[in-house]
Amino acid sequence: MKERKYFGTDGIRGRVGVAPITPEFALRLGWAAGRVLAPQGGARVVIGKDTRISGYMFESALEAGLAAAGLDVLLTGPMPTPAVAHLTRTFHASAGIVISASHNPFDDNGFKFFGPDGLKLPDEVERKIEAELARPLQTVAAERLGKATRITDAAGRYIEFCKSTISHDLTLHGLHIVVDCAHGATYQVTPSVLRELGARVELIGAEPDGLNINLDCGSTHVEPLRAAVREHGADLGIALDGDGDRLIMVDATGAVVDGDQLLYIVACDRLGQGALPGGVVGTVMSNLGLEEALTALDVPFERAKVGDRYVLERLHERGWRLGGESSGHLICLDRTTTGDGTVSALQVLAAAVRQQKSLHDLATGMTVYPQRMRNVRIEPGQRPLDHPSVAAAVAAAERSLAGHGRVLLRPSGTEPVVRVMVEGRDPGLVTQLVDSLVETVAAAV
Repeated sequence: MKERKYFGTDGIRGRVGVAPITPEFALRLGWAAGRVLAPQGGARVVIGKDTRISGYMFESALEAGLAAAGLDVLLTGPMPTPAVAHLTRTFHASAGIVISASHNPFDDNGFKFFGPDGLKLPDEVERKIEAELARPLQTVAAERLGKATRITDAAGRYIEFCKSTISHDLTLHGLHIVVDCAHGATYQVTPSVLRELGARVELIGAEPDGLNINLDCGSTHVEPLRAAVREHGADLGIALDGDGDRLIMVDATGAVVDGDQLLYIVACDRLGQGALPGGVVGTVMSNLGLEEALTALDVPFERAKVGDRYVLERLHERGWRLGGESSGHLICLDRTTTGDGTVSALQVLAAAVRQQKSLHDLATGMTVYPQRMRNVRIEPGQRPLDHPSVAAAVAAAERSLAGHGRVLLRPSGTEPVVRVMVEGRDPGLVTQLVDSLVETVAAAV
């Protein structure tokens, strides 16, 4: 099957101004997507974006390309990725496009797509868009050109949707929460959701200026959140990423509760309510402790490739409803169609309120194996994992773990790096093995 040229595991992403993340490409991408997703024209596409300064430029270019293909555009302005998925469905649009590079720094950007069902596009549809990109751009007749309209109540619609994902008789009164919005797309909506449900909210990372998205804050840099939770004496903290589709939490002591632990908490809560049909899907990066904890509860657990799209695919294949990644992408298909940091946080908070337990106590049923991951930067075309020395080093590391841990080396789907991960019972051995493997991979580059 032909490899995709532009689409990776989470849309198209790269450095602004460097092909393909250019205004010219965005124009052609809008046109090509319009041709594939609504070949007869006359349809609508929702466009949202995070808070990067380059979003204005790409929004205009995409809008022009879609209009040239005969499609109308509905603009949301800064809005979390999952909000665009929701709005795509509620407006009965042919597609949704998010201009974002998720947890990357401001000088990256990219494009994520949703179909009319609010699900990410299948690989085959992405291949069709890439094929259309190779064709000459032809504008439809003037009378068939699309037009753009701004959705003025987009935030309010999404806020009400988020609140609807927990029981109407459940409130967050009495909870004191610190929220880190990563200076990203959730900076307005998530605090509103929590406050309207009764929580007392302290905010950090909620002053976007176009350049500070994800800068030493959010789900990939939780130290400011840990400090703020302790400073305010809060019950817990919530860290989101720049586009709002992933979640990491912090308990009252400042201890991090990662995506695996959050997935365990939600699974246990669903199980207790008799609302966990089937099992749970994680990824090859999910902590071994998650698998062992779920197995002890007789909950089936399967691993998919890294990337929330692959977790989603496995969930649909199995007919299951709950999955996620250790990085904080939680997917609750009984509530929404894609990873949603705000909705996922509400599921955890609902479990805490329902069970009258702290976040720390909810997570204690799962033992987290020490896990360490390092990245080795590579250039295009380099394939260090094919080198015999790397295979030999992996085999030696696995022997050292003696069946009580895992070794995983994989190319990233979103960055030019190889990720090297080791987990096991002995943290000293884990560190020693991952450092040794990084040296071997770097030497093979």
